[in-house]
Amino acid sequence: MKKILVLHTGGTIAMKENVLTGGVSPDVANPLMDAEIQIPENVELLVEDIFNLPSPHIMPNHMLILKNRIQEATKAGVSGVVITHGTDTLEETAFFLDTTIGEQLPIVLTGAMRSSNELGSDGLYNFESAIRVASCTEAKDKGVLIVMNDEIHSARYVTKTHTTNVATFRTPTLGPIGLVTKNRILFMQELLPTRHLDIATVDGVIPIVKAYAGMHGELIEALAHTKVDGLVIEALGAGNLPPQTLAALKKLLIQKIPIVLVSRCFNGIAEPVYDYSGGGKELEDMGVIFCDSINSQKARLKLLIALNYGLSGKELVTFIHN
Repeated sequence: MKKILVLHTGGTIAMKENVLTGGVSPDVANPLMDAEIQIPENVELLVEDIFNLPSPHIMPNHMLILKNRIQEATKAGVSGVVITHGTDTLEETAFFLDTTIGEQLPIVLTGAMRSSNELGSDGLYNFESAIRVASCTEAKDKGVLIVMNDEIHSARYVTKTHTTNVATFRTPTLGPIGLVTKNRILFMQELLPTRHLDIATVDGVIPIVKAYAGMHGELIEALAHTKVDGLVIEALGAGNLPPQTLAALKKLLIQKIPIVLVSRCFNGIAEPVYDYSGGGKELEDMGVIFCDSINSQKARLKLLIALNYGLSGKELVTFIHN
């Protein structure tokens, strides 16, 4: 018998729509706690209503609580974990757990785009699918997974792409790593190995700044005079910035504040290609760290994890880059 720990954290999957106003909000009790679902015969669920929060309320300290609870359950012999979560920050919680826990056991996050009493609600189906994936042998050593709408995505690369569509979660460039069918769980891609850092704190202020045409350095200049522990920049194209931002960036770098750069593009990677003022080559020479395979919200968490683990210098650069 496989024991699957279910951690409910709230989100649309645990909300109801007000039929009079059309507003969607948390219910007094999580409807998933009493929902009738079909689970594999060899599975026993251990269910905990650990939070009941809309996902914009989820903070890194909540992610840390989830990490600690999962590690505790692993020592107690749990075979897998399913986390129900609001979709707005689901990818960030999943990435945090993937970076701090990794492949210790199957960990699957799921959610819903329609609340429990809306027409066409997708919550219970996604919940059942997540349990099936978490309890299957093939899910081990796949890292943290997101299961929604019959697809299995890696937490490392998946992102929310639509505000309301039930097929909102997509993996740019690579696509899903597996599928949930009526009778089978199919994995079709293997992931590259990655380093995991087990941390005990999530301290630090790391803002995200998005580049745009005509951008000057005022905002970055302001950050140089405040208490920040790092900065993530969504750069243009392959990793370029308007030259008017360079002076302010140098002030941060002189203060030993790590600056991580990703592309604002949906597909592709950031890399130091262009050799002109503000181009990627100049930025890399200045000491800006290129993070070539994830989006800004995940790069922020990766930097936060690295700093709380105590990485610095070349070790920090290598961890962020890979």
